[in-house]
Amino acid sequence: MRGRKVRNPDEANVDLTPMLDVVFILLIFFIVTATFAQEEALGLEPPPPPAPEQDQQEQVPAILILIDESNLITVNGRATDIGSVRANIERVRAETPESAVVIQAHPKAKSGVIVLIRDAAYNAGYQDRVNLVLTAVE
Repeated sequence: MRGRKVRNPDEANVDLTPMLDVVFILLIFFIVTATFAQEEALGLEPPPPPAPEQDQQEQVPAILILIDESNLITVNGRATDIGSVRANIERVRAETPESAVVIQAHPKAKSGVIVLIRDAAYNAGYQDRVNLVLTAVE
């Protein structure tokens, strides 16, 4: 076979430029259409510092809510369940309206219980005098 040249077949090349364009367009589309949820943070306000001119007798009484590591709840030394925390807070607030709420929780207590008690205090009318204290592990 004279006169014929043996030609190597053309190598198959894939042009990646259109694929990169599509990837960038999809990236821009998902960034523009994404919605970011603004989650509400747990409001933990530290107690105000005591004024130096106050005596021990003039200090504001506090409603002490204890949560132990097994999630047992006591309000001012009285054991209660999660459903009656708000009623206990309202009862003590009716007796002493200037009192503050102090939630003292064990570090192993469930955070959901702490949030429910904080919400019960907010629903009982406390908005700015709810404080959280973690007890030290021995």
